[in-house]
Amino acid sequence: MSEAVLFETQGSTLIITINEPERRNVLSRAVYEPVEKALSDAVAPDSSVRAVVITGAGQFFSAGGDLRMLKQRREMPLPDREEQIEFLHSMIRTVRACPLPVIAAVEGGAAGAGASLAFACDMIVASEGAKFTLAYVNAGLVPDGGGSGFLSMNLPRQLASEMCLTGQPVLTERLYAMGVVNRVVAPGDALSDALDLTEALSRGPRQAQASIKSLIAAPEREAFNAHLLRERRLMSIAVGSDEAQEGIRAFEEKRKPVFPDSHGS
Repeated sequence: MSEAVLFETQGSTLIITINEPERRNVLSRAVYEPVEKALSDAVAPDSSVRAVVITGAGQFFSAGGDLRMLKQRREMPLPDREEQIEFLHSMIRTVRACPLPVIAAVEGGAAGAGASLAFACDMIVASEGAKFTLAYVNAGLVPDGGGSGFLSMNLPRQLASEMCLTGQPVLTERLYAMGVVNRVVAPGDALSDALDLTEALSRGPRQAQASIKSLIAAPEREAFNAHLLRERRLMSIAVGSDEAQEGIRAFEEKRKPVFPDSHGS
């Protein structure tokens, strides 16, 4: 499997580590496909895995998608852009559908599709002061990976709007108070605390846990899949827009973007 992702089994827990620390663990197909395969293998009849932890190497969970790849996608036809986003969405669906408990261990923070990946997990253990950010709007883009869907399902509309429309980070402690983060731990302890949690879960009844997950997900499953399709479409359109062209260029040039007004001037 790709070195962009590391896999380790500790006890009956599969640890999946996004391994691009020098780039804050950006997400790409080098991550999506190995993660999907690992989760599929984990639920095979002969597997001894009872729980999964997803984390990031170094001091950050994941910065999400690579803006350099988005720049390349601008030149693609719209259906091809949608196809590229579907690789991310397929991984998110696989995480959501996994019958095993899946815990996100977040150090430092999670941004963009990295935040979406954390929100896709059943529970989140995050370090004090970690920041969750959906800053797509700052690059003239819209959330993908289910980010806007997770927020709208789990947060008051006003806070979901704040995160998506301003792109400003929200601290772990605030999301803990809202019930989105399950445990807040000292910096450096997210993985060990998540493993303590999965050790306890691993002693539980596997079939009952899978059934409970299915019941919890049932009311939202169809609506969430439809939401992913809307995100895919709108993000694909946004990537080709003049706003995204300016937003991505500004990010590369380390300046504030100057977006065209509603008349395109």
